[in-house]
Amino acid sequence: MPDLSVPEALLFDLDGTLVDTAPDLARATNALRAHHGMPALPYATIRTQVSNGGNALVTLALGLDKGHPDHEAARNFLLARYGEAVAIDSIIFPPLDRLLDTWMEAERPWGIVTNKPRAYAAPLVAELGLCPGVLLCADDLPVKKPDPAPLHEAARRLGVAPERCWYVGDHLRDMQAARAACMSAVAVGYGYIAEEDDYRQWPADLWFDTAEALTTRLASALRACEW
Repeated sequence: MPDLSVPEALLFDLDGTLVDTAPDLARATNALRAHHGMPALPYATIRTQVSNGGNALVTLALGLDKGHPDHEAARNFLLARYGEAVAIDSIIFPPLDRLLDTWMEAERPWGIVTNKPRAYAAPLVAELGLCPGVLLCADDLPVKKPDPAPLHEAARRLGVAPERCWYVGDHLRDMQAARAACMSAVAVGYGYIAEEDDYRQWPADLWFDTAEALTTRLASALRACEW
């Protein structure tokens, strides 16, 4: 059974959980629209689709399903524009930056497991000055979330048993992966969640509406360990 008190290791999803990447992805999405002579979409409309990846953003931008013959070229265009500027306006969700400082001061490991390709995730993490003990991306293993294998591999690399890890995410697949990996599934409601999606209905062990609430819980747990 997962431990809900104080995790030995923290693992985060990237987009919409640890880092607010929507501004830069929205810019790339609207660049694709402009390339096709279409007006920009509202930021709020794009934001809800960011966690669903490049294919979903192409479908949103142009109405082209993944099977459409023009979809791949459109996706390549969008990702090329994004790759040119992955961290112009992207920021770590405050106060998670302070939480990570406190976490590392306590000599506890942490990492990132994302379905984002390494070509975009690694430069983003580097430009934000993040130093995870492990970074596992979509193309590092033959499978990705909701398969639990990336979470198991992250725990192995950190040297921590899966049941002693929290996995924090803003998507149903994150909770499914965490449960399958025997980790504490921690759902956050501040990420890229569609209006019709109730994150409190996901199969999580803990739910946090804000990054502040998540930070407060973990900081308090760390202080309690010091006594």
